Amino acid sequence: MDPLRAETLARHPTTAALQRLSAASHALAMAPRIAVLVPCYNEASTVAGVVSAFQAVLPSATVYVYDNNSTDDTSAQASAAGAVVRKETLQGKGNVIRRMFADIDADIYVLVDGDGTYDAASAPRMIDRLLDDDLDMVNAARDATEDAFRAGHRFGNKLLTGIVSRIFGNRLTDMLSGYRVFSRRFAKSFPGLAHGFEIETELTVHALELRLPIAEVRAAYGARPPGSASKLATLRYGIRVLWTIVVLIKEERPLPFFGLIAAILVVTSVLLTVPIFLTFMETGLVPRVPTAVLATGMMVLAFLSLACGLILDTVTRGRRELKRLHYLSISK
Repeated sequence: MDPLRAETLARHPTTAALQRLSAASHALAMAPRIAVLVPCYNEASTVAGVVSAFQAVLPSATVYVYDNNSTDDTSAQASAAGAVVRKETLQGKGNVIRRMFADIDADIYVLVDGDGTYDAASAPRMIDRLLDDDLDMVNAARDATEDAFRAGHRFGNKLLTGIVSRIFGNRLTDMLSGYRVFSRRFAKSFPGLAHGFEIETELTVHALELRLPIAEVRAAYGARPPGSASKLATLRYGIRVLWTIVVLIKEERPLPFFGLIAAILVVTSVLLTVPIFLTFMETGLVPRVPTAVLATGMMVLAFLSLACGLILDTVTRGRRELKRLHYLSISK
């Protein structure tokens, strides 16, 4: 080839090369931004492995580790593994996740615990399900090994998941899983009021109440690696989650909640009143005035409770409409 022509071609790329470069640039621009969110508290022995595992299966993702007042070298281990490390001083997993959703801008959010128990290899499959079915949340239902759950955890998970499924909708089988994938719409519209590990319950109820498109996939779940220990006290954790469910029922289902209280008060009032009424019919006297006053007061409270339920049901409907409109205002 003529040297002059070769030099000209070298300086001026061909149309085909420009097209290939343009296509590559377009594909890069169209690729979803993936953020892996890892809330951590004293996970120095496991966090580096978690970061490395997700970097291997999601090479284009950015891994964020939020250190929640750890007293060990969690931050140093995460940083050395290549994660973006930030801190959240308000103690509790719920506070960390709320901060993550607020601070980090991405198209897809992968939320996982930093204890090394979840299978990173399931993340691409969960992301594909989110994108293919145009979903807002994909929950990882845990396929646990024999030693993965501590005593009481498996039963407690089934019990609490069953309660939520019965009241809010039977769409998930593992409500307390800490491994989920979210859309941008979900992350930016989630209010996040919980402080601690009860945040998983709030995430689930938020999706069920707004009737968002969600799915569940099976994912392997193993025991903590040697040298790491769980921070959860089984009984205390179960009570906190149960209380969160009660609060969410009051907030999202006020009419059934206060209606049940009204029904209990009515039944109790009637049971207290029947003997007094029978005595009055026989003798014309009311010998137990304090009981009669108590029964009357309970009946008044019953009607007040029912009135509160009716009013709050209307308020809740308005709040739900506003949350839905806010969700729709966020671009995908």
